[in-house]
Amino acid sequence: MGPTKRESEKIYKTFVASGGNFIDTANRYTEGTSEAYLGDFISAEREKIVLATKYTLHNKLNDVNAAGNHRKNMVQSLEASLKRLKTDYIDLCYLHAWDFLTPIEEVLRALDDFVRAGKILYIGISDTPAWIVSRANAIAELKNWTSFIGMQIEYSLIQRSAERELIPMANELDIAITAWATLGQGVLTGKYLENNSTGKRLKEGSTRLSDRNQIIAKEVLKVSEEIGCTASHVAINWVRQQKGVMIPVIGCRNESQLRESLSCLDYKLSAEHLERLDRVSKIEMGFPHDFLNTEGVKTVIYAGMKDSIDNHRKK
Repeated sequence: MGPTKRESEKIYKTFVASGGNFIDTANRYTEGTSEAYLGDFISAEREKIVLATKYTLHNKLNDVNAAGNHRKNMVQSLEASLKRLKTDYIDLCYLHAWDFLTPIEEVLRALDDFVRAGKILYIGISDTPAWIVSRANAIAELKNWTSFIGMQIEYSLIQRSAERELIPMANELDIAITAWATLGQGVLTGKYLENNSTGKRLKEGSTRLSDRNQIIAKEVLKVSEEIGCTASHVAINWVRQQKGVMIPVIGCRNESQLRESLSCLDYKLSAEHLERLDRVSKIEMGFPHDFLNTEGVKTVIYAGMKDSIDNHRKK
């Protein structure tokens, strides 16, 4: 369950009054209530709001047509979202999760039809392997269809696996990233370092509470104490300050939580802080990245090219 409509409206008004205009939701969030509330809130100022929603997921488990990436579910989901949101168009429509069943061409053509009909302005994709996204955009470019310009992924100091393929792809293809779980479901706030049960949702034994993640949380706390801000500010700003267009998705249950998160904008991590956080949370890049980065392999690949590489780096 999310917050009440009254509290949700307070959150919305505070966000807009603070200069916010990009709102992320989905047809599945609180089973449609999130969209319905937003529809009421934005009705008087629709043009100033950049509205993002998603399709794919549903709770009708016995209806094969009520979930997945196929055109029928897309049409049904989007039309229902438009009604709940009380709007004629969606600024950014995400495919919520890849189903490994629907052909890429069917997804792209159906989304492009909605764009041409004026019901969607831009398209995005979430929770999908990098090879599928890159192939999809190559097909879209070839067919003169609409390409994905936004991607939503889990990304935080305790979940950096997106750096292997997804983030480099997004930076290369100029795809903006919205990152969810930037606080690692609360791990990076430091509250799980304390011996109490206040406001804790993760159960003992959760993989998110691993020894590695607790070490990262301790370093985040140290940095926050040096800067004079909260651990949450450090975790959010680490994401904000990564390469590319990186937008943390901020979730909150009340107005005070939103205000606390927004105050991260009052701080900035130094190069030294970024280096420390990068070092403590560093992951193995895996094959072929680690292999290609070994000195022996680089020597063989770039033999005779040292002067050219040095000159390129100087530029």
